[in-house]
Amino acid sequence: MNTFERLMDDIADIAARTIHTEEGDYLDEEGFLVCGKCNTRKEVMIPFPRQRKVPCMCECKSAEYNAREKAEADRQKDLKLKELREEAFPDRTFDDCTFQVDDSPECQISKTARKYVEHFEKMYEDGKGLVFFGDLGTGKTFYAGCIANALMEQGRPVLVTNFSRLSNTLFGMKEGRQEYLDRLNRYHLLVIDDYASERESEWMTEIIYSVIDNRYRAGLPVIVTTNLSRDQLKDKSDIRTARILSRLYEMCIFLHSDGKDRRTRANNEANREYKDLLGLPD
Repeated sequence: MNTFERLMDDIADIAARTIHTEEGDYLDEEGFLVCGKCNTRKEVMIPFPRQRKVPCMCECKSAEYNAREKAEADRQKDLKLKELREEAFPDRTFDDCTFQVDDSPECQISKTARKYVEHFEKMYEDGKGLVFFGDLGTGKTFYAGCIANALMEQGRPVLVTNFSRLSNTLFGMKEGRQEYLDRLNRYHLLVIDDYASERESEWMTEIIYSVIDNRYRAGLPVIVTTNLSRDQLKDKSDIRTARILSRLYEMCIFLHSDGKDRRTRANNEANREYKDLLGLPD
């Protein structure tokens, strides 16, 4: 017997001595120990390096082990998702933006958002994003948040922010602005909410272009929501914003959100109880 065989033989001897017998266990007709609960063997015969019995898990112990492993895996996944959400959402209102609470799953923007998640691997590889545009309260931010949450459930890092928050961060930096922009590229998806709501200035326009262009050059996707109309998105009269829109047209698919005002509808639902108390009509 060579050194390896002796080592394996020693391990098998140790294993053979660790068999744990519980009340109700019994020997079958071949002399193998059987679990009294599930009636499956707790021993198995191995031929190498020499034939002997060693312990194995019966079916009920195996099921218990698998259940513990799954519970731990689920716990680790929940912890990871919690960490991703805490990092992704400076605004906690996005926590509730999920496809599970979508009340208009048949509308086109909802179908497109779900398809985007379904095919995100290709979208990510190709650096292809989305621009949701349309009137206030029509679901643009909601569906962007749904996409973000769905991707984080897959374990993908996402950041949801806006240009005002980004510019405030960059404004205070005397050095390291490019390094900060490059750090944004560690997110598989960057969601920028409410483009064009910020005060226009040469500084702000430059920040917006820098963020978008940095993702473009890295080949990474962005999702942008905006209240700008179709005509405004095609307006090239201002060369500063035209540069931004030109980049977005290269990087993104533009989707018009023309649904009912979800925000007004949600507010009406939330205030129905109080309207009843005050004797007001819906």
